[in-house]
Amino acid sequence: MALDYEADKEKFKDFLNTFYTDGTGPEGGKDYKYCRQLTAVANREQVSMVVELDELEEFLDKEELIERVENNAKRYSQIMAEAVSEISPDHKTRDSASKNALDIFLEHRLETARQHEDDLLNQPEVSAQFPPELLHRFEIYWKARSSEPVTKIRDLKANKIGKLVTIHGTVIRSSEVRPLLSVVTYSCDMCSAETFQPISGRSFVPLVGCISDFCKSNKTGGRLQLQTRGSKFRKFQELKIQEQTVDVPAGHVPRAITIHCQGENTRLAAAGDHVAITGIFLPLSKSTAFQQIAQGLLTETYLEAQRIIHLSKWDDGEIGDELTEEEILEMSEVDFYDKLAASIAPEVYGHEDVKKSLLLMLVSGVERNVGGLKIRGTINICLMGDPGVAKSQLLSYVDRLAPRSQLTSGRGSTGVGLTASIMRDPVTQLMTLEAGALMLADQGVCCIDEFDKMNESDRTSLHEVMEQQTISIAKAGILTTLHARTAVLAAANPAYGRYNPSKSIQDNIALPAALLSRFDILWLIRDKPDKEVDLRLAKHITFVHQHSKEPPTLIKPLDMKLMRRYLIACRKKNPTVPESLSQRLVQAYVELRNDARNNHDTTFTSPRSLLAILRLSTALARLRLADEVIEEDVAEAIRLVEHSRDSVKPETATHGSKGTAGIRAAVEQVIRKMRMSLPEGDTSLKIKDIRVKCISAGYSNEQVERCLEESENMDMWHINQNRTKLTFVS
Repeated sequence: MALDYEADKEKFKDFLNTFYTDGTGPEGGKDYKYCRQLTAVANREQVSMVVELDELEEFLDKEELIERVENNAKRYSQIMAEAVSEISPDHKTRDSASKNALDIFLEHRLETARQHEDDLLNQPEVSAQFPPELLHRFEIYWKARSSEPVTKIRDLKANKIGKLVTIHGTVIRSSEVRPLLSVVTYSCDMCSAETFQPISGRSFVPLVGCISDFCKSNKTGGRLQLQTRGSKFRKFQELKIQEQTVDVPAGHVPRAITIHCQGENTRLAAAGDHVAITGIFLPLSKSTAFQQIAQGLLTETYLEAQRIIHLSKWDDGEIGDELTEEEILEMSEVDFYDKLAASIAPEVYGHEDVKKSLLLMLVSGVERNVGGLKIRGTINICLMGDPGVAKSQLLSYVDRLAPRSQLTSGRGSTGVGLTASIMRDPVTQLMTLEAGALMLADQGVCCIDEFDKMNESDRTSLHEVMEQQTISIAKAGILTTLHARTAVLAAANPAYGRYNPSKSIQDNIALPAALLSRFDILWLIRDKPDKEVDLRLAKHITFVHQHSKEPPTLIKPLDMKLMRRYLIACRKKNPTVPESLSQRLVQAYVELRNDARNNHDTTFTSPRSLLAILRLSTALARLRLADEVIEEDVAEAIRLVEHSRDSVKPETATHGSKGTAGIRAAVEQVIRKMRMSLPEGDTSLKIKDIRVKCISAGYSNEQVERCLEESENMDMWHINQNRTKLTFVS
């Protein structure tokens, strides 16, 4: 059955003129939504006009027309534009106050055409000589039906060509906004006649000879000159969207698609944003024969954006509203600080102070600009500890909870992947920058697991980001400074896999001081054998595995959605530090420096430690939704900093403990020398030979046994059940 597009256009006109909603108009009356938009379009007060398919379906009560719009959206966009163009003059209430160069050009040409025809032509007949794309001062966009399911990027196949689809994904690249030529206007150098050339593709072949009746009859062969002021340009931006992690099957690489945004849909998304995009899935045609031959039978595809909506990255819903008074009252209880901290990874047992510091990192401190000097407000945290203390679980939970975050692994990340890479723009063929993990996490959190496994050259790229919050680029002729206002949460193992008490702190941490000083808090989480703690931990893990939820506690964890909304509300506050607390801060910093000097520790106390206390204090004030820091905030910030330093310091030495540690290190050295004398591939020693060698070196049998047992507990080697053979782990 042949389609009657004219009948469909009449239906569109009827819909635009008569559709209304009850109870939303003035004084609770009828609201003629599209009539208002038509008036705004005719008066040049509005450019974009969004047509909702749900309302069109409700008005027409015909499923067939809606399906035709969805299956042939590009053609019906033109039909709707024609309908708006025909009825919008009836809704015009006043002339536009400002006119651009194209308006003046068209009015002059219309007046000239009427004079040449001796006023025999009326306004519509003269306007018909111009292409409709040149006369349109509005843009038509479709909003998909709410009942339509979201299409995965990897499900965009040939059967979706030309259809209206909705996809979800993350923006990984956004280009600059450039002018896109939509209608070219030429003027003849002989007869001054205008020639118009609508452009539908990405490139075109300019016209050369004049085709007016005057030049044809006189055979003057006029040459056409392009008139920039008479041509029409539209804003154009290209986005690249990558599918979400949950949509990627196991063992597959995430897929991406190119998005073409025009007009009012530009500048709506930036790299790192989670968006839902409704658009028309189209093939990218090549205009020249050479390009078509080079392309072969394969065709690139893209999505012509109709609607771009920012999503929360958690449940694919639009970003929620602000907190209600009841929710704020609930969060303002006496123990709200402990409740919020306990709500972070409740399935992970213990680590109360670590969770509190992670909570403050999510809230962040206040950024300061003093005479052009920028002092960051983000809080950087490093979790260093033995295997199996749930470091990666904490990172994963923070990645899910943070409003904007990126999770990466140290071994699988490079300096370029963290900062920015140089790519060739497919539109202009120029070298452009593609955002890395730190740029994608701008104003959020970048979680880096296996931080100690990173190459030193790649880790160096973090130095500027962690303090100046910028990325300086000088590559391929591109000299620029990019924003990377992100908090860094790193998880690492000690240098020997597990913390070795017989080694110094520098040997265990094995990270440069320049990098460690940029972390506001460094937690050393050790897995110490303790009967009571191990019993509670085992019960906790068993309960989680049996019931797939955390055990009941005195403090009920908050809902994750409520926490996210509360964190967003907290970050809107900008508390200040009163002068009355300055002396307390100065005294705390001086005491930290004295302790560092007296104890000869290596926790790298520097002026950055004072800034860390200030950031933690302002984050605590933000957590209370307050506008000023109080003394309790400073005290809690100092407590967290001191506890983190205590976790890194060696254990309190008892009588003879230093000698015991020295003896253990010496016995280990003897055993390692014996290993070096073994044949290649052999990793075992006899216990009898070890005893003989150590006793001959001046150590008692008890000291040798104690060293063997303690080092076995640290997984340096294994001893068989009969205690006759020692096997090295690595």
